[in-house]
Amino acid sequence: MSTLLTTVRTQFVAHLESTGKAHATVIAYSKDIEQLIEFAAERQRVVVDEVQPDDINEFKELLKKQRYTGKSISRKINSIKAFFRYVTSIDDTVENPAEQVSHPKYDQNPPRVLSRLEYRALRDACRADARMYAVVELLLQTGMRISELAALELSDVDFDRNIITIRPQNSRSSRRIPLNQAAKHALMEYMQMRPRAREKALFLTKTCRPFLVRNIRTAIDRYFRMGSIRGAKVNDLRHTFVVEQLKAGTPLVYVSQLVGHKRITTTEKYLKLIEAPDMEPNIRIEEL
Repeated sequence: MSTLLTTVRTQFVAHLESTGKAHATVIAYSKDIEQLIEFAAERQRVVVDEVQPDDINEFKELLKKQRYTGKSISRKINSIKAFFRYVTSIDDTVENPAEQVSHPKYDQNPPRVLSRLEYRALRDACRADARMYAVVELLLQTGMRISELAALELSDVDFDRNIITIRPQNSRSSRRIPLNQAAKHALMEYMQMRPRAREKALFLTKTCRPFLVRNIRTAIDRYFRMGSIRGAKVNDLRHTFVVEQLKAGTPLVYVSQLVGHKRITTTEKYLKLIEAPDMEPNIRIEEL
């Protein structure tokens, strides 16, 4: 494939956007591939089929010398692998130079789980903001991803049956999540002040536009600071949900289904954070 790497990068980014990838994910992939292309250009590699496995491995070694963390390098390798999978999908005559490139080994920090004091402080910090209070309660009480919350539409919430439907995203299938009383009450309070608009999105801005992931993240980070909760991120609400449900004895398989893990081994990793995993099974969803 004699196409310029820069040209295929543009096509790849457009492909990511068309498949509904989160904005932050698209930006990260784009920058990672741009970094590889700059490295390849220094080695006189400017078209796709000039890139060899050794080039990618040497790029990986350069990142190590530049003191990138193992986690950051692994993420960049993921981006590169995704890029060349895309290349081979549009031209099957191209050999995939990234296929056999390995990820660096690194120690993964355990998921950050909020203490009861911390998530109550977060609640208190945003209690006067009905929209953000509902956002926090949904994330904390359901374990859904922030991208899934941002994609919710009015029709996805069934107040009569206390169920929320998560629509399919990318390679993830749809699922239904129980809506407990704490989350339901917060949502109903938000619905009373939600702008009257034709927009289908559940969460709206003051200008009646969908509340985007990056804006939700920024708002929650602000309330983390207001609540003096240090080192916390939005995804920690999801971690907290998983751990609290497992601690309460909710079956591992059921928790995995609730949060939409593709592999149960992902859910199993949380068991290390639980002091007493040998509890009696409990199908009821624990309210936080």
